[in-house]
Amino acid sequence: MHRPRRVAFAWLAVLPLLAASPLPLYADPNVAPAKSYAEVAKALEALINHEIADKDLPALSIALVDDQTIVWAQGFGHADPAAKKPATAETVYRVGSVSKLFTDLAVMQLVDKGTLDLDAPVTKYLPDFKPISKYDKAITLRMLMSHRAGLVREPPVGHYFDADNPSLAKTIESLNRTELVYEPEKRTKYSNAGIATVGFVLEETQKQAFPRYLAKALLDPLGMKHSSFEPDPAITKDLAKGVMWTYQGREFPAPTFELGEAPAGCLYTTVTDLGRFMSVLFARGKGPGGVVIKPEALDEMWKPQFDKPNEPGLKYGLGFRIMELDGKRRLGHGGAIYGFATELEFMPDDKLGVVVVTSRDVANGVTSRIAEEALKQMLAAKAGKPLPKIDIPTKLKPELAKKLAGRWRTGTKAFDLIESNGTLWALPVKGGIRTEIRALDEHTLVIDDRQDYGLKIEIKGDKLVAGKDEYERKVLKKPELPPAKWLGLIGEYGWDHNILYVFEKDGKLQVYIEWAFIYPLTEVSENVYEFPDFGLYHGEKVVFTRDKKGRATQAEAAGLVFERRKIDGETGETFKIKPVRPLDELRKAALAAKPPAEKGDPPRQLRDPQLVELVKLDDTIKLDIRYATTNNFLSTPFYTSAKAYMQKPAAEALVRVHKKLEKDGYGLLVFDGYRPWSVTKMFWDATPEKQHIFVADPSKGSRHNRGCAVDLTLYDRKTGKPVEMVGGYDEMSDRSYPAYVGGTSLQRWHRDFLRRAMESEGFTVYEAEWWHFDYKDWTKYPIQNETFEQLEAGQK
Repeated sequence: MHRPRRVAFAWLAVLPLLAASPLPLYADPNVAPAKSYAEVAKALEALINHEIADKDLPALSIALVDDQTIVWAQGFGHADPAAKKPATAETVYRVGSVSKLFTDLAVMQLVDKGTLDLDAPVTKYLPDFKPISKYDKAITLRMLMSHRAGLVREPPVGHYFDADNPSLAKTIESLNRTELVYEPEKRTKYSNAGIATVGFVLEETQKQAFPRYLAKALLDPLGMKHSSFEPDPAITKDLAKGVMWTYQGREFPAPTFELGEAPAGCLYTTVTDLGRFMSVLFARGKGPGGVVIKPEALDEMWKPQFDKPNEPGLKYGLGFRIMELDGKRRLGHGGAIYGFATELEFMPDDKLGVVVVTSRDVANGVTSRIAEEALKQMLAAKAGKPLPKIDIPTKLKPELAKKLAGRWRTGTKAFDLIESNGTLWALPVKGGIRTEIRALDEHTLVIDDRQDYGLKIEIKGDKLVAGKDEYERKVLKKPELPPAKWLGLIGEYGWDHNILYVFEKDGKLQVYIEWAFIYPLTEVSENVYEFPDFGLYHGEKVVFTRDKKGRATQAEAAGLVFERRKIDGETGETFKIKPVRPLDELRKAALAAKPPAEKGDPPRQLRDPQLVELVKLDDTIKLDIRYATTNNFLSTPFYTSAKAYMQKPAAEALVRVHKKLEKDGYGLLVFDGYRPWSVTKMFWDATPEKQHIFVADPSKGSRHNRGCAVDLTLYDRKTGKPVEMVGGYDEMSDRSYPAYVGGTSLQRWHRDFLRRAMESEGFTVYEAEWWHFDYKDWTKYPIQNETFEQLEAGQK
């Protein structure tokens, strides 16, 4: 629920007023900027509007605080895009790990009263709390609150992936099945399980359910009237709709289940409520009705705990993350929970704060960037200095993106630059997150992504420079087959809302977890692998269970059991679906319907169709026209002959690709070319709505109907057999996306090799199907509905 900032390239980087009236308790939805911050709001509004459009953020809300005043608060975008409901400063969001600050503050209230002792063994309050430990040192509240207890990141029950909504008691009880990852106090190990345990101490000692206790002890005294640790209908009626997304390009609504580890990440709140919270911190703990927390307790929370000189990674006080900005003290916390990303930061000595929340999953690069820019702007405004310029990077030119694509290395450091449809992505070879590369100027690149922002890369001739490191291009060879023992492990595990992908890359087994993080694993034994020594799960393992054939049935990752997912087509069979209506009925309706009229005012001037049969241009192009057989996703023939047609310019371009491939020992195998409109209508009407991305909308006509799309793969000219790709033809799964991270290096190499070959002659791959390519001139041809027999008769 909190992901470390800028983890992707941490190994690569070497760069380290006029008074306004206080905001009333029940404010208007948005707060106009105070006069002294009008220019700050204007600059930030321009940045936010850019980020919303550029990063496709449904909603974003922000609040700026100067001591006891919210000096600006506003919502952008739509809290409910479908209903066009605008986001405001009073839109409710789930703020993930920002919740931890409130759990820890509630503990400190009781420490002030002498009810709890930070340094007593936690078993004083939870006698049955007994994680397996080989160490003599007892775990304390101080250790738990500063992530120094050595606990696993997630509990076996009630964890981030667990949609069963178990009780907090059951969640903490499950920790007795876990073993400490590190000796208590020894090393920072960020742990949601740890803060859940802290919350359970509150529940047990105060004899009240955690959400109710937090409301009474903290949220109400803070004046946070639109906040709750449980989904109160009076609050969730204003909840923004969160959106999930994947590297391969699929999006879906965020799940809304509650977590068993609620104290670590289940707060519902608004940016104005969090602004009120920061004002109490600036008032040294004094709330609207009196003292909420003593100043001495805040000082202790803001002090680094168990700090060691030059220790890498984030520094924590009691709950609060400890940072700097321009040499000044900066505190706060980030948050990430399904469909939402949050950044809360404040400068306690300057009494300036900001909170930013958005309703797109793991968009923490955006929220943290806006928060940092806001603090810089506010510091300047308060000091009467000119506001610092806010950079707005631009998309790379497609030709530059293609030129830079490849592996770049210096010593043991390396990263891949991956080009896709003119966009350039960076991924460290040692693992982390995938981020987009943009341009600051002609020679300066910068990471500018939903997940991260700021690392600059200079282009110097044929080298790239990041910090003090100079990287050179490394030419990669065609990958080898992975070890046979890994093949039974590669696949997908877990739940629809959060899938664990196991794949092979660079001769290592790797995982893609929590929709964001890619980690190479170190093999301990045939079925046991270790996470790398960084990121979310360092110190923990992935343990596979296999069936008698050597195929894994589950992956236990960091103590959490992910069952293997069933994917139709994964073992070589043709992907099938059950049509939503009888095909005979759909066929009759499609044949009676008419294609849509071409739109435009005036109508577009279209070329006369000139469909040609591919194999008549080159008979070494192979065909596997599955729609002329029952071997297709609907198990019925749609064509009466196995032929493939395309418009002549597109067909000639395809032949050129086929000939280019010969020198590398490959050829093209075509599944489909021109498709009559009536067949497109049958496909659409037969396919469930949730899979409509894999079929064309007949109301718009498809590029297949225009004769400018082709479905194909590679075949080996020596054997005549199709090359193995990551997924099968017409498979309606994540494996079909051209950017799917899974499978083997060799499968992905073949997929990308095919794409580059097709792009060289003017084709573009479809976003959800690695086999589907559209020719550049597709808009210049009309929608057609002739059958193959009619085409042949016309040509004769």
